[in-house]
Amino acid sequence: MTVEAGDRAPDFKLRGIDGDGEEREFTLASFSGRRLVLYFYPRDNTPGCTAEACDFRDRMDSLRAEGVEVAGVSPDSTASHLRFREKQGLNFPLLSDPDRSVAAAYGAYGEKKSYGRTTMGVIRSTFLIGADGRIERVWRNVKARGHAAAVAAAL
Repeated sequence: MTVEAGDRAPDFKLRGIDGDGEEREFTLASFSGRRLVLYFYPRDNTPGCTAEACDFRDRMDSLRAEGVEVAGVSPDSTASHLRFREKQGLNFPLLSDPDRSVAAAYGAYGEKKSYGRTTMGVIRSTFLIGADGRIERVWRNVKARGHAAAVAAAL
């Protein structure tokens, strides 16, 4: 399944670590009334994923000033997310999608090529969801470095 701009964002219910380091459940409705940058990344504490998360961290004040929240989603456990958050000083929620069902619902899970091999995995993708729950913008197969700046510029 693939969602595009204009589509209703698929709902979800995931455990995660909030911006204060507390574990709780998140749904799409948890962010209602605000725009949401929902980004999917392969794994905590890897070079590209760390660069992307830190770029979003460094832009959170300006994003929130625009009425935008950020949440990252990966298959990692909430324990891994907590360690990642603490190590990098992340200030936004990290959600755990261990069965990759939410990534699949957004079209952010599937075949990908890496070093000449085809594997199944999380496809680095970002979705800007409007306060009304509709997808405003989609970025697929993004490069980690510089992506948060591109998202911020598009707002």
